[in-house]
Amino acid sequence: MIDGMPLIDVHLHAARRPTLKLSWDEWLMVGDREVMARLYDAEGTVIPAEFDAYLAAEGVDTGLLMCEYSPKVTGMQAIEDMLPLAAHNPDRVKIIASVNPHLHYPVDTEVRRQLDLGAVALKIHPVHAGVSAGDRMLYPAYEACQAAGVPVVLHCGTSTFPGADNTYGDPSVLSAVLRDFRDLTLVLAHGGRGWWYDAAAFFALSYDRVWIELSGLPPQRLKDYYSRQNWGKLTRRMIFGTDWPGIPGIAKNARAVARLCPDEDTAAAVLAGNACRVYNLKLPGGHR
Repeated sequence: MIDGMPLIDVHLHAARRPTLKLSWDEWLMVGDREVMARLYDAEGTVIPAEFDAYLAAEGVDTGLLMCEYSPKVTGMQAIEDMLPLAAHNPDRVKIIASVNPHLHYPVDTEVRRQLDLGAVALKIHPVHAGVSAGDRMLYPAYEACQAAGVPVVLHCGTSTFPGADNTYGDPSVLSAVLRDFRDLTLVLAHGGRGWWYDAAAFFALSYDRVWIELSGLPPQRLKDYYSRQNWGKLTRRMIFGTDWPGIPGIAKNARAVARLCPDEDTAAAVLAGNACRVYNLKLPGGHR
C-alpha cells in the first residue's frame, strides 16, 4: 500500500540481459541504475526475492509483468522468463501473456497455453509485431480472451525503439474490434502516446470496457496530453502503470498520479480499484 491506499502497477518489464535486443542504456532509459544493479544477478536475470522486495518497498501490492517488446523479425521474450518471478510470490507478481501472429500459429492455442500458465491478460504490441490491432489474424486471440474473461492490453501510441512502425499505433482500428467482440475488455497501454491521446480518450469515454493505462506517461504532463477532455470523467477510466524500469520510481509516480485525481475515491480507483475490476484481481485482504 502507499499512503494508506492499495497500489497495483499493471505494466512492468523484467527483461533478461542476454536476450535483450537493445543496449542496456537504451532499454533502461531513465530508470534507476543502482536499483537495477541490485535486482539482477551476474547472468543478467532478475532475482525473484530482490524483485519482490523492491516492489514491496515501493508500496506495490500487485505488479503485472509483461514481455519486452515483440518485434516481427528478431523474436520476443518468452513468458517462461517471468514464471520464476511470479512463483516466488504469486500474491504480488502476476504475468501477462504475449503473442505475435507472425510467430505464433494458431494464436488462440498459444493464448490459451499462456493463460494456463497463469497469465491474467494478453498483451498485443502492434508497432513492433508489425500488425494492426484490427488485423483478422488476431481475431482468434481476441475470441480466446473474450471466452476466458480476460482483458487484452494493446500498445496504443508511438515507440522510439528500433524497428517500430508507428503507423500501427493508431487506435481508430479498434472500432471494428469493439463491434465484433462485444464482451471483450481493452486496455490502451500508454494512452495514445504521441499522436492519439484524444482518440484513446474517446474510446475510453465511449465504451465501459475500454480503459486508459498510464504507463510511460509523465504524470506532470497528463493534463496537457488530455487537455481537450473532461478530466474528471477521464480519470475514472484510468489504470495506473509505469512501464518500469523506464521510470525512476513506482511510488513517486503513484503519488504524483494520485495528486492529479479530483478526489480520494478516484485516486483509489486509478491506483488499484480499476485494475482489480479489469484484471480480475483482489485487493489486500482478499477484497475485489
